Amino acid sequence: MARVFVDGRAVEAAIAVRQAVQADGHEVEFVESVRELEGRLGGAAEVALVLTGPPGESRAAAMRGLFETEIPRPPVLGLTEETQPDARRQLARSFDLDEALALPVDPDEVRVVLQTHLDRYDLQRQTGIIGRTEAVREILERVHMIAPVMSTVLLTGESGTGKELVARAFHRLSPRRARAFIAVNCAALPESLLESELFGHEKGAFTGATSLRRGMFELADGGTLLLDEIAEMPLPTQTRLLRVLESRRFMRVGGDHEIQVSVRVVAATNRDLRQAVETGEFRRDLYYRLNVLNVHVPPLRDRRRDIPVLIRRFISEFSRQHDREFRGLAPEALQILLDYDWPGNVRELRNLIESMVVLAPGSVIRPEDIPPEIRSGGVSLVPSPAHIAPVVDAGAGSIPSSPQLAFVFRTLVD
Repeated sequence: MARVFVDGRAVEAAIAVRQAVQADGHEVEFVESVRELEGRLGGAAEVALVLTGPPGESRAAAMRGLFETEIPRPPVLGLTEETQPDARRQLARSFDLDEALALPVDPDEVRVVLQTHLDRYDLQRQTGIIGRTEAVREILERVHMIAPVMSTVLLTGESGTGKELVARAFHRLSPRRARAFIAVNCAALPESLLESELFGHEKGAFTGATSLRRGMFELADGGTLLLDEIAEMPLPTQTRLLRVLESRRFMRVGGDHEIQVSVRVVAATNRDLRQAVETGEFRRDLYYRLNVLNVHVPPLRDRRRDIPVLIRRFISEFSRQHDREFRGLAPEALQILLDYDWPGNVRELRNLIESMVVLAPGSVIRPEDIPPEIRSGGVSLVPSPAHIAPVVDAGAGSIPSSPQLAFVFRTLVD
């Protein structure tokens, strides 16, 4: 059961929302002011906010701001006279709502939409996969559907996009969560050591094998094994892996008896495996065996609206880790980070935020604190908040407008 705070400005709409939400067993509280909402927050595992008035008003922005201190942010819904779905989606993007619902209130729609966003919020808290774009929503839905099953999963996406985080989410939400999650980088070991790493070896199997060693498949028995950079696996090892995936049996290097395991395998790659199959670098039968379920993690440049959310997460993490009182970013600095293309994706952003939290002389990151190669690598440099560009397009990767950037800055600072 969640605590749902309903802005009581529009009385008729607020009452209709309360009746709809209470029917699902949630606790509903009317709030009349920002101060009142602030005083009531806290203590509940799940909360949500429904704004009944114009979302562009400063009062509505301040109420949203109270929720921005939570990472991930709890659901914030709005009500609008706008009836066209595209216009409502644009309104939600412009004012940083999770969804905008049409008036008059449809009780069934309110219940379904609110529960959908509460479920998504719960998934973000459990998995650490956060963001506001449709791409993140799709990943969360796939994780929710795929996690409970045994099938092999192939994760694709550029380096640094967060494929291991998604793999860990599969494990955390699966029946195997109490057993081991083990990650192996297939590119980090030479062929002569990779098979021993995966399957183990017997004492005396080769020079230097002075004792029996269990491999990662044995150690992950009952749990999940992530094979990262699977495209770099040598062909002979691919052959052995295919047999293990089909039979769940293998022999240690130098062994003479088979070992049976129950391991959920997740493979990840930043390369096009189909192209690798065509060039003979990757076995076709292994590709089909791995690609039972597929999840693509898009690059950060295709989901720029997630950047402010990730920045808040990383600033919060590193300010605690390094014991620094940090307030956030100046709007001009935020725009530079939004404009940059992030070839290293989330990993690059995370590393940058850590370095700036440690090295920035003040408690707010300014444009001059950002490395020159990033300042010059963006689409545009913005000299002041007044010149922040509006939303580029209506897609999931659109850049937040000037009011949103000012709002993000206020929530980071306040």
